[in-house]
Amino acid sequence: MQAVISAALPVFGLIFVGYLCARRAWLGEGALDALNRFVVYLALPAVLFQSMAQITWAELVNPGFLGAFGGGMAATFALSFLLDRTVRGRLTDASIEGMGAAYPNAGFMGLPLCLVVFGPASVPAVVVAMLLTATVLFAISIAIIETDLQATPNWRRTAGFVVRALVRNPLVVSPFAGMAFAGAGIALPAPVLHLTTLLGGAASPCALVAIGLFLAQRSGAARAPHMARAVGRLVGLKLVFQPAITAFLAFRVFDLPAIWAHSALLLSALPIGTGPFMLAQLYGREASVASRAILMSTVLSVVTVSLLIGWFSVR
Repeated sequence: MQAVISAALPVFGLIFVGYLCARRAWLGEGALDALNRFVVYLALPAVLFQSMAQITWAELVNPGFLGAFGGGMAATFALSFLLDRTVRGRLTDASIEGMGAAYPNAGFMGLPLCLVVFGPASVPAVVVAMLLTATVLFAISIAIIETDLQATPNWRRTAGFVVRALVRNPLVVSPFAGMAFAGAGIALPAPVLHLTTLLGGAASPCALVAIGLFLAQRSGAARAPHMARAVGRLVGLKLVFQPAITAFLAFRVFDLPAIWAHSALLLSALPIGTGPFMLAQLYGREASVASRAILMSTVLSVVTVSLLIGWFSVR
């Protein structure tokens, strides 16, 4: 449990810092929007670009892990998406809700936890999980949202609008730019590597501070029964459903080696990351559910992830 608490405390601390800043008015009225834009347009694209530029195809191509972790993520996204569609009906909101249920905090919590529990051999699994969540899941969610926002009676025009929107979106373009470097065998120049490291290092802290700012501004927004149910649904899907599906795929379907199976399960059981909140803010949608689900899932994960790590130790 100590390892989980050590990984979770910085998350709580940064959210609290943002909350305190809003209550004390230390950062001004435009801080929330400015932080969100910094993360979306600079910090997170830097992380995605650098990660894709430095990874090798051998690390990416592990069909069993991709099937287990990616399958659990896809099933969770699909179920949450369909459940939200029955309630609200809007593709944009359903896409953000789907992402909220399936987006683990792989970078900020997953890497330190896996290093403590499994050692350096688990790093490739963490990298692939980060890329699947921050690249593939982001791209799918954004594509659905843009399709909804750009919908016209002519499907060709809609497709054209969506493609242009995706090409202009830094969260979609940056990983593909990194892939181009990796595919060409070009090593990142030292200044570029240093620049992207500095920018990328600010992504998670700024996103968590932004969540604290948002929570302070919307302190009573999620008390409505329908919002409380939505938060509970996201937390349940993330902490129970996704790891259950991933475990079945990892142990029963793909029969992965222990290090890959355990890493897939632990990463899928992590609390919700900041991605859904960032996406809701970027597209001007209600972010109260996402922000509170992130906080609640992080609190509860101290227990659920600790139990999971204890189970690993007796296997």
